[in-house]
Amino acid sequence: MEPKTSNSSLAIPISIVLGFGLVAVAIYFTAGSSPVINNNEAATVTAPPPAKIRTVDSSDNIRGNPNAPILIVEYSDYDCPFCKLFHNTMNQIMDEYGVGGKVAWVYRQLPIAALHPNAQKISEAALCVGELAGNDAFWTFSDLVFSERGVNDPTNMTRLPEFAKTAGAETTAFNNCLKNGQMTAKVSESAREAAAAGINGTPHSYIIVGDNQLPIEGAQPYSTVKQAIDNILGQLEG
Repeated sequence: MEPKTSNSSLAIPISIVLGFGLVAVAIYFTAGSSPVINNNEAATVTAPPPAKIRTVDSSDNIRGNPNAPILIVEYSDYDCPFCKLFHNTMNQIMDEYGVGGKVAWVYRQLPIAALHPNAQKISEAALCVGELAGNDAFWTFSDLVFSERGVNDPTNMTRLPEFAKTAGAETTAFNNCLKNGQMTAKVSESAREAAAAGINGTPHSYIIVGDNQLPIEGAQPYSTVKQAIDNILGQLEG
């Protein structure tokens, strides 16, 4: 994890709330398992932030069923090595749980300019694509950005128009959106929301069930996230 320089709620039985806390403890104490990518960008573990993040609403980019019983909200940086790893984890999670509508994935922007000078522009580019070509295009663009670079490599900025076109955005409109800074304020607002919630690194995610929010620190592996989901689904379905 790198340091950082409304849906209607469900009625959750008390047993599930208690179980949710146990899952939180499990994830917190395994948080140190995030791999160290290099000497300059080591994983860090912090205490769960005291404030809740904002409710998921129609302004969010959501992959999967927006009414899924479990939402995973991720704050991420496109050039963050750990975010690339966690993006792969979340794609695995969605392959298993998204198709059946049990889990939905929300991606929120948290570019860390001190570490990744181009991250702000990449975030703006992703939102431009979503604005121009829709939610699915946003996710296609995001997948391309992460898949087309190495873990420690920065995004090739010259390829952003190519990614946008592949995702379905018209090239001239995309270039104008990016050049004119049409999404600058929206990215900055997302970063301010994260800071207000005490988030100080990427990736930083939350499993949300109703009004309950469970923080996931860093790039947790697929097995850890899967275990948390299975525990919660077991309680919901039981």
